[in-house]
Amino acid sequence: MAEKGRRSAVRLTARGAIALALVATLAGYVLAALLGVEHIVGAAFVLASTLGVLMVNKRDLLSLVVTPPLTFFCATLFVELGRAFGSVSIVQSLALGLYTSMTRGAPWLFAGSAIVLGIAWRRGLRDNVRELREELRAGAEAARPRQTFVPEPEGYFEPRVYGTPRGED
Repeated sequence: MAEKGRRSAVRLTARGAIALALVATLAGYVLAALLGVEHIVGAAFVLASTLGVLMVNKRDLLSLVVTPPLTFFCATLFVELGRAFGSVSIVQSLALGLYTSMTRGAPWLFAGSAIVLGIAWRRGLRDNVRELREELRAGAEAARPRQTFVPEPEGYFEPRVYGTPRGED
């Protein structure tokens, strides 16, 4: 049972929030193709990114903040690759389609990334960054144990001579 005063909320991992944004962006591309409204893609991306950062666990904020551009690019690449297969020159069609879609979606991508960063900062991203810095600093300052012996370099072989040396006969 949940404690009094504490509401139970659905929480996502960073992977779940990224998957939500990816699926929503792909769904936005499908709806844009069906309805002929190009702004649906960007709106779906921004909405899913915002929803994802609000629902993600606080410990996963740092992982989530850096992924919106990659998520948008992967969705766009997948859609444009599908469109390019029907053309004569796949590479040329893919390059032109990626360029066009990414420039068309740049304002939405910037807005989604800024909103995710702003909400994550308010939810405790600052603490995650501080913890990461402390962990990195502690790892760098950890003293390595001193070796009591010096190992031979790998591949070095010195033959041992057993017994007494041969005399010159």
